[in-house]
Amino acid sequence: MRYADGHKQAVRERILRAAAAEFRRQGLSGIGIPALMKQAGLTHGAFYSHFQSRDALVAEAIRTAAAASAEGPLAEELSLEQSLAFYLSPEHVAHPERGCVIAALGGEGGRQPASVRAAFAAAAHGLLAAIERKLPARPPAKVPCGDEPGDPTPSDAALQLASAMVGAVLLARLVDDPVLARRLLEAVARPVGP
Repeated sequence: MRYADGHKQAVRERILRAAAAEFRRQGLSGIGIPALMKQAGLTHGAFYSHFQSRDALVAEAIRTAAAASAEGPLAEELSLEQSLAFYLSPEHVAHPERGCVIAALGGEGGRQPASVRAAFAAAAHGLLAAIERKLPARPPAKVPCGDEPGDPTPSDAALQLASAMVGAVLLARLVDDPVLARRLLEAVARPVGP
């Protein structure tokens, strides 16, 4: 059977969207390839016509999730306050499958193979760059950390805010106390001063 042009790419994207959501929901080891393929409406056998390995899928799923954040809560057209309201919301805490891949899976990233660690590193650099672009102009940090030559070097303020954002969401998911969870989010969401 001959498929229409773009069919294979569309199927690959469907697998990546399902993987990006399920990994954020269940963790990197929380779902196997057969269950993930079923979630995408495909057979397990179809997996290897799209990805060379599980690690290749995980790395691409991390990139897919990071791109969704760049187009969602960290979108260029949103102000810092809008991004903070989106990122530091009870909805983001309750739905890791739709949220920031760093807040959902960052703790697992350092223990992954090199290709997956590289995808996490790119996602982290992307988060820092997005926050930096939203802050008022500040002197840059002394140590560059962009992925590409010419990438902006994050200021200390961007490093602090990104760390606080990810930490607040992570802690809000862990505390099992809705009042404390809301306080964590609100403490970080307050406007950033000069």
